[in-house]
Amino acid sequence: MNSEKVRVINTPVVCQNLCTMRDRNTDSQGVRIATRKITRCLLYEASKNLPLVDVDVTTPLTTFTTKTIDPNINLIISPILRAGLIFTDEAIDILPQACIRHIGMYRDEKTLKPVWYYNKVPMEAPNPEKFYIYITDPMLATGNSLIEAIKLYADKGIPIDNIKVICIIAAPQGIENIQNHYPDIEIITAAVDDHLNEKGYIVPGMGDAGDRIFNT
Repeated sequence: MNSEKVRVINTPVVCQNLCTMRDRNTDSQGVRIATRKITRCLLYEASKNLPLVDVDVTTPLTTFTTKTIDPNINLIISPILRAGLIFTDEAIDILPQACIRHIGMYRDEKTLKPVWYYNKVPMEAPNPEKFYIYITDPMLATGNSLIEAIKLYADKGIPIDNIKVICIIAAPQGIENIQNHYPDIEIITAAVDDHLNEKGYIVPGMGDAGDRIFNT
């Protein structure tokens, strides 16, 4: 595993909410609230790669030149359904200029391979260097779904440096799998856990993120 390409955001606020998420006694509402708080922290960290431009702003006192996110970029948030949806509301609040493009995959429980059922990424990408992509999924387990999602954008010529994977809990095997396919991609996470069990669940993890978030 190339640790230089894995950014673990373990501030006290993140750690506290990660404990809440993991606790088997936390109800779905508590899991959702904790997840959103962590998501906000991760998105702030991810946004450090967005280009800035100078802009003139008039305050009640004067006009001065400051910096803001380049309005000419194409910013895309791609949550992997269904658990990745928890990132969407926070992403829109933080980055209202972003376009949300959902990716629908579920994991075959026998093969642990992703099965497609929904894809909102069939778009053109003129000037691909102007595209910035955040692919979101609470759990990076085997990494197979995320590899498929990354490929959707990489195949359009979007630079790997402009594509970020954002997850809350990651397994070493999943990180290694992604890095075997895309060694230069950056993964932003709140925790790297110990291992995957024989069913492909992250240990210690938090169980099934979708079930716990959506009370199913």
